[in-house]
Amino acid sequence: MVEPVSLNSYRDDRLWAVVASIGRTSRVAEVFTSRLAALADQAWREQQVKAYAAFLGNTRQPTPSYSVKPIKRSDLPRAWRPLPALGFLNGKLM
Repeated sequence: MVEPVSLNSYRDDRLWAVVASIGRTSRVAEVFTSRLAALADQAWREQQVKAYAAFLGNTRQPTPSYSVKPIKRSDLPRAWRPLPALGFLNGKLM
């Protein structure tokens, strides 16, 4: 007899990633189980970048852009860790 596929295990594999990009370099900043939570985090990160816009302009440091993309849990690098919202200020985005 064939076992039915559990929809819970299918849903667990699909995540929503907030991706930080500077130029051609991208990094997964954070992952969420819902798209709505990922969009809220993206908006918050963009607000943080705007709050530091004057400082970033003085240091001539490129600012990251954020996007939300679906991602599979298996696509995350093994040693992945969340990116602090202002981690790019230390030049440690990537």
